[in-house]
Amino acid sequence: MNEVTREMPRYQCHKKVCALKIKAIDLDIEKARAEDRETDGSATITPEEEGYAPFKVDVFYLCKHQPQAGGYYVVYDDGYKSYSPAEAFESGYTLIP
Repeated sequence: MNEVTREMPRYQCHKKVCALKIKAIDLDIEKARAEDRETDGSATITPEEEGYAPFKVDVFYLCKHQPQAGGYYVVYDDGYKSYSPAEAFESGYTLIP
């Protein structure tokens, strides 16, 4: 079998997104144990930036994106919510004043 190996096409990002750096992630399972109840599988994300309240993400977000403290919670213009590791996010995006 003859396979041609060549570099894949390269793309440059030009999207504008909303994002918050993640300071901490508190899993509901830990709180549920302390309260002796079942968990809903969610988590509360605490942003690094001041002036933003902690917010809840559901189990589907957690399973799909596996966010980590230090990374970014990202929301695209169409409302899609994602996660980006810090290095990838910071090398691809610049804060818009």
